[in-house]
Amino acid sequence: MTPATYRGGAFVSAARRLGLEIVVGLDTPPGLASSRSPEVLALDFKAPEEAVQRIVSFAREHPLQAVLSVDDSAVELAALASAALGLPCNAPDAAEAARDKYLMRQRMAAGGVPCPVFRHFPLTADPAAIAHTVSYPCVLKPLRLSGSRGVIRANTPEEFVTAFYRLKRIVLAEGFDEGSTGFLVEDFIPGFEVALEGLLTAGQLQVLALFDKPDPLDGPFFEETIYVTPSRLPAAVQEAIRSCVERAAASIGLREGPAHAELRVNEQGPWMLEIAGRSIGGLCSTILEFGAGMCLEELILRHALGRELPSLERRPEAAGVMMIPIPQAGMLKGVSGIEEARQVPLITGVEITAPLNNPLVPLPEGASYLGFIFARGESPAAVEEALRSAHRCLRFDIRRELPVLNAALTPPAPPTPSERAHPHWG
Repeated sequence: MTPATYRGGAFVSAARRLGLEIVVGLDTPPGLASSRSPEVLALDFKAPEEAVQRIVSFAREHPLQAVLSVDDSAVELAALASAALGLPCNAPDAAEAARDKYLMRQRMAAGGVPCPVFRHFPLTADPAAIAHTVSYPCVLKPLRLSGSRGVIRANTPEEFVTAFYRLKRIVLAEGFDEGSTGFLVEDFIPGFEVALEGLLTAGQLQVLALFDKPDPLDGPFFEETIYVTPSRLPAAVQEAIRSCVERAAASIGLREGPAHAELRVNEQGPWMLEIAGRSIGGLCSTILEFGAGMCLEELILRHALGRELPSLERRPEAAGVMMIPIPQAGMLKGVSGIEEARQVPLITGVEITAPLNNPLVPLPEGASYLGFIFARGESPAAVEEALRSAHRCLRFDIRRELPVLNAALTPPAPPTPSERAHPHWG
């Protein structure tokens, strides 16, 4: 895991409930390893070969039964380490394809999985030349970022050029090399969006939850807000979604462990947007319980260890979560209305995760939320309304009138010569 992940605490707690002895492989810059506790293995995620060697060396003295990435950051590293140790895992090239959107699209298309028409371009390309060769509306996507970062819709050639330079700045700020990095341009797929949480065993997909996303996600950015389960879609449509995800997993080689998929559904059926070889992000997993109160993380750990799984049936009531969106850039100075929101019927929790006196960066540059609202009830519609009502209770004091907050909020870097020459730069 990385130090900033939301997911670490849930997995560590689940491991302790199962009586497991664990070591946390933490993304740690070189030179800081000595400051960590004995239960933490310092790994440099940017040097996977060295990280695998450290894991293998550690396993000689402390044999490992499983290696698990808690989020996107180390999916490939976990697969490489598992392969080196001879542990059950997805093939490293499948883990790579689940992280790289271009590889994912190529394999899905080759496997006949319904997905958007896509084209790949280098980041050094001339956006003005590309803009007149693509269909509109379209969506520009970076290859490696997650959580909708850098994903921008364009409806016209002019919007395409503007979106390109914004995406380019985001990608370069993440440390990617301009000369070796590309991006995707995809046809925009209209429709209702859903998310599927599943578990793969020898390539067979067991659906753990299917979430409706009732807020329209039509751009120009694609910030997710409300997830509600069970889905209100007809049973036949839900089965088509399950089948589509299973085919998508097979096309890129995912066969074992958690899978989180995003799809659009329209009159032509389900369309695959993305599939990841990890569980749902943020704190969203807290609304999922199986059997006699087993959490999602415990289920994943049991599966990774080859243990018998109890019932995978979810609790019967509807459940939902709202990822509280960041409305504007600035410094978070205060939050009010939390107790009022917690008193809304069906609300089971309100967690503000953004720290005070810290900068907020909305999409497409940002990578986090203000917090999460959780609800349970008799019907998905009631849960959705409870989440919206609780959100209306919250008031955020975000100050705009500030000096430089951080690199993400500073004015754009001076244009490159090629950008400066283009009339639509910035």
